[in-house]
This record gives sequence, C-alpha cells and structure tokens, in this order.
Amino acid sequence: MDRYVTGAVIRKLREKKNMTQEELATRLFVSSKAVSKWETGQGFPDISLIEPLAKTLDISVIELLSGEDISNTNRSSNMLKSRFYVCPVCGNVIRTIGESVVSCCGITLPLLEAEDPDGDHMIKVEKIEDEYYVTVDHPMTKDHYISFLAAVTDNGVQIVKLYPESDAEARLIRSRVRYIYAYCNRHGLFRVNVV
Repeated sequence: MDRYVTGAVIRKLREKKNMTQEELATRLFVSSKAVSKWETGQGFPDISLIEPLAKTLDISVIELLSGEDISNTNRSSNMLKSRFYVCPVCGNVIRTIGESVVSCCGITLPLLEAEDPDGDHMIKVEKIEDEYYVTVDHPMTKDHYISFLAAVTDNGVQIVKLYPESDAEARLIRSRVRYIYAYCNRHGLFRVNVV
C-alpha cells in the first residue's frame, strides 16, 4: 500500500473541528507527541486507531484512508443530482444522491462523469404511450457492451441492467424523466436531456 493516512489530512480535519493536538490525543488515549508525529509525517497511527480516529474526526474510514473529505452538499436530496459509480471488478452499479465515497470489492470507486453521446454511443429515445423506448446502437459482446440504462426524474431513478450478447434497449416509464443515461463498460457514462 503506497498510501496510508497522511499527517496533512489528520491536521486538516483536526483543525476543521477546532481541536488541539492535545484534545485529539486525549480522545484517542495516546500522547500529544504521537499526534504531532503523525501530522509531521514522522509516524503513522497504529491500525487499531484508524476507526476511532475516523470517528473522532467525523469522517468515514474510507475517506480517512483515501485522504478525501467528501461532504454531500445535496441536503435537499435532489434526485436530479444523482451520481453513478460502477465497480470494475463485479460490475455492481451504485447510485447516490450527491457526493459520496463509495467502495466495492475493496477499492474506492471513482465518480462517473457523464458526457454527451458520441457517434458510437448515440442514445435513441422514442415515446411509446407512457414509456420511453431507449436504444443504443452499440456492440454487446462479452468484452464491450452497454452495462445499464437509467432514467432520472426529480423524484426517482429507474435502472435497467443490461448484459453482454443481449440488446442495448429498455423501456422506461416516461413520467417526469429529465435525463437518460447509458454506461459503456469501456468508454464510460453518457447522458441525454429529454426535457
């Protein structure tokens, strides 16, 4: 592991809580000299202290270990601010409402940034009664395929998982849909606005 808890992260989070080194040390039952060593890079917290340290600093263990302090600013739970993560190991699709630190199969997943569709990932949307019939003219081989299609509304998300050697198509309920997403396992996330 080339990255462990860094002293700069500990110091930043401690100062953000208006806590002295002595106060942090007291809460963790260590000396203030130990905290000082962590923050100056002359030592690392023992592995048994990681969970109590994260709890004391009001951060998840994943955030502490990754060095990222993520605060979800989507306090109103606006579904249109949904974010997608896909595990490259198991293919798990995870959707959050706003910024998050997400881990699956032992790795921290990067946030997928949606792009406008290109020529190889055109998302076709056809209205059929109260549904959208969504297709992507894309190869669906075992190595290169559209993994899922999703429709995001102001009050929910519909996700249809797709599989290799099937068609890249889905029927999605039309009511209140704002965005439709398609995820290619090689090229990432694409989005169209249907309003």
